[in-house]
Amino acid sequence: MIIKPKPLPIFFTRCAASCIGWLLRRRFNKLVIRDAELKPGHSYLLMANHFSFWDGFFGIYLSFKLIDKKQKIRGLYTMSLKKQMEKKPWLKYFGSFSVEPGRRSVEDSLDYAASLLSTPGNVLIYYPQGNLETSHIRHIEFKDGIYEIVTRTKGNCQLLWSSNITDYFESLKPSLYFNLLDCGTNHDFDFEALKQKVNDFHLQAMKKNVRFTVEPE
Repeated sequence: MIIKPKPLPIFFTRCAASCIGWLLRRRFNKLVIRDAELKPGHSYLLMANHFSFWDGFFGIYLSFKLIDKKQKIRGLYTMSLKKQMEKKPWLKYFGSFSVEPGRRSVEDSLDYAASLLSTPGNVLIYYPQGNLETSHIRHIEFKDGIYEIVTRTKGNCQLLWSSNITDYFESLKPSLYFNLLDCGTNHDFDFEALKQKVNDFHLQAMKKNVRFTVEPE
């Protein structure tokens, strides 16, 4: 049985997002968003590489800094491991719902995620890798969950990818670069093409952050 979210009113989520923005601006030297075009009247599946404790904060910040300014967010959601939610029950008030990989209830979690994305204005933050990995990897491994969610989604859903990359350069604080990619919609979804497109883009996003050295292909 999945643990469903009991999100606070969106006003309070926006206030929390403002606090997160303040925190990130203090923690990071620069926050740079390399934008992608949004499709109006859609829900949004916001995918990103999963490499740090900060990832959830990054997803919330990006959702309100980018999406909410162009189309008001109706609800913000994330999928979390059930054992995490049992340890941190407050997560459900910030839009988290549970998943248990390998259990029968995983089907309920996938159906629930798809139902959220069937409503315009909803945003689901999702990490296709499924596990934490270093930000320096050059290949993003996609689990099958993304295929199951997108193919079950009705209505109009835009798929967005963000390669989140940090660098220090001349500062004592790291700078954070959000590299956004429009991955199309659930109507033109091709899982193999998505994986290739994201990995090509991720490699180019990493190269953008290299200042002087030209790396061999």
